[in-house]
Order: sequence, then C-alpha cells, then structure tokens
Amino acid sequence: MTQRPSPIPSGPRPARLSFLTVPLLIGVIYNGLSLLVLPFSGPRINDMLAEVSGQAGLSPLQLTPEQVTATLWTSFFLTAAIVLLLYFTRRAVLEGRSWGRGASIVIAVLSLLIIPVGTLLGIVMLIGAFDRDVQRYVSR
Repeated sequence: MTQRPSPIPSGPRPARLSFLTVPLLIGVIYNGLSLLVLPFSGPRINDMLAEVSGQAGLSPLQLTPEQVTATLWTSFFLTAAIVLLLYFTRRAVLEGRSWGRGASIVIAVLSLLIIPVGTLLGIVMLIGAFDRDVQRYVSR
C-alpha cells in the first residue's frame, strides 16, 4: 500500500514563510556548488596545510594521496548529507510540517556561527520561524 503525500495546508502562505524557505534554498545552491568544486580541491589541501603550519611555526604537514582521497570522500558525503537535509527541510516547511520548522530553527542557530553571511541568514530564519503566522502554517 502506498502512502499519499499529505496535502499542502489550506489558505494562503504566510508572508514570512519566505524567511525560512529562501535561506534554505540559498544553502542548497551554495552547498551543491561546493560539491561540484570538491573534486578539484585535492592538490590544494596539501598547499593549505603547508601554509597554515608555516604560519603557526610548525614543520610543514603533508598528507599522503590516500589521506587526501579519504578527506575528499568524507567531505563529499558530509556535504551531500547537508544538501539533502536543507532540501527536505525546505520541502517540509513548504508543506506545512512541524518538523520542518524545528529543523529550520536548528539550522538557523548553527548558521549563526558562519560569520558574516551565515549569521545574517540565521537571524532571518529565526525571525521567520518564530512568526505567529508561520507557526500556525507549520502546525502539522
């Protein structure tokens, strides 16, 4: 037996719903683009490590090719998971699901740490998440 997707809430969407959906869409696009750039980051990893260790006054640190590959694959899977989380959270908010609002609040609080753009998007998302009309809209 197949499950039917639940219908979109009746009535107009609240004006501040876009305070949640637009930053989530920006996150999906930004992280999706970073997935496209990731395969070309391999040679840059050792350059960056050498630069940072030189600035810290330490001997240059170099990763083996296997470590670089493992780092890139780990970054790929983590970024892909973030893209999926942002996509499904945005979709849940648009469908009026309450877990989408909760996930948006967690994402907004974590994005406050990404100075300066993430902080701005996090504040906008928190304003939208605590708007009364948005809370009513996502009450399922």
